[in-house]
Amino acid sequence: MFPDIAYLEWISGRPETAEYDLGSSDLRRAPAGADEVVPPALADVVAGEATLRERLAEIYGVAPENVLVTAGATHANFLAAATAVTGAEAAEEATEGDGDGAEPASTPRVLVEKPGYEPLLATPSAVGATVDRFLRRADDGYLLDPDRVAAATVENTALVTVSNRHNPSGRLTDRETLAETARLVGDADSTLLVDEVYAPFRADPGDGPFGGPTAAGLPNTVVTNSLTKFFGFGGVRIGWLVADAGFVDRAHSVRHHVPAVAEPSRQLAGRALAAADQLADESRERIRANREALAEFVASREDLSGRVEPGCSYAFLDYDAADGDAVAEAAWNEGVLVVPGRFFDESDRFRVGAGGDPERVSAGLDRLGEVLDSLAG
Repeated sequence: MFPDIAYLEWISGRPETAEYDLGSSDLRRAPAGADEVVPPALADVVAGEATLRERLAEIYGVAPENVLVTAGATHANFLAAATAVTGAEAAEEATEGDGDGAEPASTPRVLVEKPGYEPLLATPSAVGATVDRFLRRADDGYLLDPDRVAAATVENTALVTVSNRHNPSGRLTDRETLAETARLVGDADSTLLVDEVYAPFRADPGDGPFGGPTAAGLPNTVVTNSLTKFFGFGGVRIGWLVADAGFVDRAHSVRHHVPAVAEPSRQLAGRALAAADQLADESRERIRANREALAEFVASREDLSGRVEPGCSYAFLDYDAADGDAVAEAAWNEGVLVVPGRFFDESDRFRVGAGGDPERVSAGLDRLGEVLDSLAG
């Protein structure tokens, strides 16, 4: 029932041991020290009286009943998939119970972008769905095409899953395109799930939550996010889900089957949101520096292709002389972590994540350049 997630098996332990971590895409901050629980960036922050749910509702411009706090974005995506799939199964069973002569229930289906992040495929499969795919084409810059999504939906598509920014390419989708996608998905009696963990990645803030575009508040839509990628507090293990109140109620019931959110994590998350503006400024300063370094690195090499999206500190690259596995293996042998593209459906490519300290990122890119030179022979 629960398939292995090859990417997570592969990446486990590597960022901690790599000399240069160009595989992690999050903007991680210094963790709490030994025998401490508060990360240094949150040590002097006062959370205030609002609950975490109330504060997130205010940030997204929705009511508190539209928000469910989770143990990270992976937890939120699991709850979204399980809620949509079990809801579709229940609706199918109710139709059978009406005695209208309908055919026996078919397996709910989940439609996921391709290329895409492997856990977004594995999770719906784990909860019993059949997974279908729709293409985000490389020659279109991996843009999200609402008509392509609509054409790939079928009668029992329960959920359509996209990421914004797109993981692995970094392509950002605006709210207007998300709204059109949500409308078409709703026409197919399905729900749109938008994983927005990379949406705030921009050189300058926009009008949405944490400065990024959002699909929150659109009909038939669930959005997920966390404190891990943009704010860099992966150890706090806090995420959230924003949807209509009925979906949140059902997700809350599903949440009883999996571990709850620890109260110390809620307290730390409250501090992070209280200081969100300052933390966001710091994150964007790092994004600007690392994006510039990554873009210059790609532009300097005629044997390397791939777009470094504006405001984005990771990219999905294609190397002329070797496929993604060969690049990742050679880089790892020289102390550099990059991620093979086979974990994102395109084995010719590899993903570079420039999320760390800018000086380390620049040094890592220099080492990666030496690796590519060696592969060219």
